[in-house]
Amino acid sequence: MDPERARELLQAERERIARALARVKPQDDGEPADEYDPANLASDLYQDELDETFAADLQDQLAALERAEARLAAGTYGLSVESGQPIPDARLEALPTTDLTADEARARTDR
Repeated sequence: MDPERARELLQAERERIARALARVKPQDDGEPADEYDPANLASDLYQDELDETFAADLQDQLAALERAEARLAAGTYGLSVESGQPIPDARLEALPTTDLTADEARARTDR
């Protein structure tokens, strides 16, 4: 893959992750909370846990992005970290942070 195109894809991915992380921050709905109402507590707890899970997933995606940027800087972007085989451009277009070929990724999930 052309390094300039790879930079564009990774930058777009970084922007997507940043937007998603901004949406995960706690939001005040403007409603006064009744801290003794079990329904409010349960709803708040559920939302907090959901947000924490989503934020953790986004942090994992950000780490993958940083690894991809390091591979780009090292000149190894687009090569499998497992086998060294080229990753098809179509796969990189769809998943810019991928570090495995489709077959290698499938083999890892089948284990």
